[in-house]
Amino acid sequence: MQDWLKSKSILFSKLGVLIFAGLLAALDIGGWWIVRWFGNLRHLPRQNSLGILIALYLCSVFGWILLWSMWKLLRNLGRGQVFTEANIRLLQRVSLCCAAAAFICAMGVVVYTPFLIPVAAAGFMALIVRIVRNVFQKALEMKNELDLMI
Repeated sequence: MQDWLKSKSILFSKLGVLIFAGLLAALDIGGWWIVRWFGNLRHLPRQNSLGILIALYLCSVFGWILLWSMWKLLRNLGRGQVFTEANIRLLQRVSLCCAAAAFICAMGVVVYTPFLIPVAAAGFMALIVRIVRNVFQKALEMKNELDLMI
């Protein structure tokens, strides 16, 4: 059972990326109606709803870049390409997308204070991915040194 799960890990991760892509597409399509419904539910002024909608669609751009980068990273890992410059660039891009979403949501706090929650979540994810990227960078340097020794 453990070997089966290990061999299917990349597949499950790709499935997760596809699920999140579907959810992001649904949010992109229904964003206007969702924000309008939410604004009416919370009795938000129209300019606050507009600010939320702008933040939603700006974050969506970075969400698509992030998902595409994760897909490419998983493809590389599936091919056995782990500690490569390409993967380091992809991790850097993922980290920057998380940081950009945190920044956009931080600007959105002006119109909707609960945006502080995605600010903290996206900022923390940017930090985690940045650390993983640094680990990959160090591992690549060590791999290159080892290749020179052989």
